[in-house]
Amino acid sequence: MPFPPPTTTSSSGTVAPATDSASTYTTIPISGSDVISRSIQNLSAFLSRRRPWPEFLATSSAIDVPSSMSDAGLRLRRNANYFSVNYAIIISACAAVSLIGAPIELIIIGSVYFMWLILHFFREDPLLIWGRHVSDRAIVVSLVLVSIAAIWFTGALNNLWIGIGIGLLVGAIHGVLRNPEGIFLDENDAVSNGLIASKSTVSNPHGGGISYNLPL
Repeated sequence: MPFPPPTTTSSSGTVAPATDSASTYTTIPISGSDVISRSIQNLSAFLSRRRPWPEFLATSSAIDVPSSMSDAGLRLRRNANYFSVNYAIIISACAAVSLIGAPIELIIIGSVYFMWLILHFFREDPLLIWGRHVSDRAIVVSLVLVSIAAIWFTGALNNLWIGIGIGLLVGAIHGVLRNPEGIFLDENDAVSNGLIASKSTVSNPHGGGISYNLPL
């Protein structure tokens, strides 16, 4: 049974509903070390989503030339979604290899890259420094300035572009040549490929639900 709203009595004796001020919900502040720890956990969870490398490399039967440009684009989109973590690892590895001849540059750029991951991309909690909340905009601006300073100090921009470009090229070639047949990202993709029937068009004659049309 719902409770009636609270009331207040004015000086004239009339009774009126009480008006509550707008409630605000904030995340419970935690220490900076806990923020970093949770970001590292999120990063580990992201990396755990990578597909097994044998599945990524596949067998020769799963590698073929697409029949058309539209087929190549479709393959690239599906593989990019399915193997997104693997591609991210490959691009990062290629960027690191491009700096392997300069260990100091590799350490500096790698540290900045790690800061971006922990303080921006995988951070869920507000960051507190000396008891003061640091806004997301301030964090991004600081990371951009640090990145510019690191690249200017090390002079590693050209090598980084080469490494990232090679990683993107490897990913694009794999995405086009890897036949995604049998890889279904979600129910919509499965429906469009005929693996299962649409909910809106097919009903189960034995009491509803989804009818599955498994290919023979």
